[in-house]
Amino acid sequence: MKLLAFVPIKGTLLLTLGILIGYIFEIPIGLCLGLLFASVATLGYVFIREDYKSQKFEITAGATVIILGLFTYLQNQPIQNDYHFSKITTSESPLLRIKIRDVLKPNAFSQNYLASVLTVDDRKTVGKILVNQPRDSASNTFKVDQELLVKTRVSEIKPPVNPHQFDFKGYMGHIGVHHSIKLSGDNFISLSNPSRTFLGYAQQIRTNVIQTLEQKEFGAEQLSIIQALLLGERANISEETYSNYIDAGAVHILAVSGLHIGILLLLIQFLLKPLHRIPFGKKIGLFLTVFLLWTFAFIAGLSPSIIRACAMFTFVAYAMYLNRPSNSFNILALSMFFILLAINPNLLFQVGFQMSYAAVFAIVWIYPLLQKWWFPKNKIVRYICQLLSVSIAAQLGVLPISLFYFHQFPGLFFISNLLIVPFLGLILGMGIGIILLSLLDIAPTPLISLYNEIIGFMNQIIGWIARQEAFIFKSISFDDLQLLLGYLLIGSLIYGFSKTNFKRVMLFLGLLLMFQVYTVYQEFESRGKKETIILHQIKNSVVFDRNGNKLDVLAQDTTGAKRWVDSYGVQERIDQTKYLPLKNSYMLKGRPFQVIDSSGIYMPKDSQTIYLLMESPKINLERFIREAKPHEIIADGSNYPSFIQKWKQTCLKHNIPFHYTGEMGYYVFDFE
Repeated sequence: MKLLAFVPIKGTLLLTLGILIGYIFEIPIGLCLGLLFASVATLGYVFIREDYKSQKFEITAGATVIILGLFTYLQNQPIQNDYHFSKITTSESPLLRIKIRDVLKPNAFSQNYLASVLTVDDRKTVGKILVNQPRDSASNTFKVDQELLVKTRVSEIKPPVNPHQFDFKGYMGHIGVHHSIKLSGDNFISLSNPSRTFLGYAQQIRTNVIQTLEQKEFGAEQLSIIQALLLGERANISEETYSNYIDAGAVHILAVSGLHIGILLLLIQFLLKPLHRIPFGKKIGLFLTVFLLWTFAFIAGLSPSIIRACAMFTFVAYAMYLNRPSNSFNILALSMFFILLAINPNLLFQVGFQMSYAAVFAIVWIYPLLQKWWFPKNKIVRYICQLLSVSIAAQLGVLPISLFYFHQFPGLFFISNLLIVPFLGLILGMGIGIILLSLLDIAPTPLISLYNEIIGFMNQIIGWIARQEAFIFKSISFDDLQLLLGYLLIGSLIYGFSKTNFKRVMLFLGLLLMFQVYTVYQEFESRGKKETIILHQIKNSVVFDRNGNKLDVLAQDTTGAKRWVDSYGVQERIDQTKYLPLKNSYMLKGRPFQVIDSSGIYMPKDSQTIYLLMESPKINLERFIREAKPHEIIADGSNYPSFIQKWKQTCLKHNIPFHYTGEMGYYVFDFE
């Protein structure tokens, strides 16, 4: 099948190209708007003067779609707007009026929110901001649509300060958030009678449903899974349970997304099938199907993943109404085009969006090929074979993305899918029924008990699969070039599988060789790499001394350093890790390196010595500089912030290089 022969697929690829151009290059939105008007005018002229099937029209239309994607991306970046709050803020602690838009998952230290900035010092603004509410001051969490007056400092979200650390700044930037504020007990007030939004009503309904379910006799773990399965609320799932679902390859069950909406669509279609017997029954069924899908999305809180899935399956429902299953690629491309153009082009850079479309595209492409390869006559065997085929197709579709982002692969994913997915329709159907009955206060206790047992049994199955650690492949290093080569390799495999010939086999073998050569090259490069770096960690001092695939971790608290060791070890292909105590003196490539801890003891050597200040040593830095004549001074996260500021000013005064890991990131010793 020549996919590029379909207009929706070409249009979606060109729109995506335009979004990527906007992401990579800094282009003024005014220039882009002018280009868009010019391209549309040219397209109209060519359409009048030429046939719409001519090559000129196709080239002009393609260029217009690319520019449209570029403009759509730029338009959805509020920070480029002249009225963005960051461009209007003049004082150090402005008065902000904010409106809560989303309640994020809490962590051990704080409750976070996404909010729109309505005004700054009574001037209307646009833009979203991250709101941090420390746990010690979070007596009550705020709700969506709640408005606050906050007088505080606006800070830019900081980039990663340690090697291979999760890029939270980049992640938030993809949803248009670049700044944050911190709430304290006395810097904000909550406003009464805020205006309500559609999203606010949806979130309130979801909260009411959750409160209703909490009154029923569900176990704590079962209730957290029910909330995730049916309402997309994963905040209450324990770390152990969530890790079990990840290790078992079933974490997609806990996110209300394409799988759930697809099953719900099939359930609705089954229930509405009798309507097809009456006049205009199919049209009525289509309307009711779309209405019920979006009603469920509304009850589940209209989270981005649910909106994305419902938009996708609205197109699928229309395709089922037209009874044209051969256009699956077209429908998939149209839904992606609509979501990126009309909802949010930034979704292109989110993992959930990438994995959803990769999985669905793989199922649409690979599943029919697997069915042609083997189609058992026995119904039971055929059903199991179909489930396996869908599971294998989906896993092939998301495999490179999973390895790139999560660096692990669940070897028993097919068992999880075989044991749970066949019953997921029943689980979802029962759950929705229990929610409706609970809201009407007529849910039978035996039904609730039965559902509680079913969810508990599902958790036990997942837990058992997750305990088979020999089949969980973790700490797999996988970079962006391997991601690209991985998809090319899978694509060539399926391409050759559909119709085997010499050229296709050689294409696959050539890509396989490229992948292997690059992997071996990366391994060779890692074995020759040597570096010593000082990391940033609050209340701890951590130094990595790397020699090829071996890593010595010098730390005050080795337990606290482990998470940095894990991320660094995976990306840098570390085979051996050794934990050692941090001493006071070292020689690094012939240059002295001294550590000054809380004792304040140091041994002046020569002007080439680099010093690390840790644990807030009480030393007179002026006298220290005169005596030791340091080449450079480094301060890590174990020091008091007040000390850091004083040291920074003193070093500036004496023209001594000063590096604070909390501001400038980890320090790399470079003596070349």
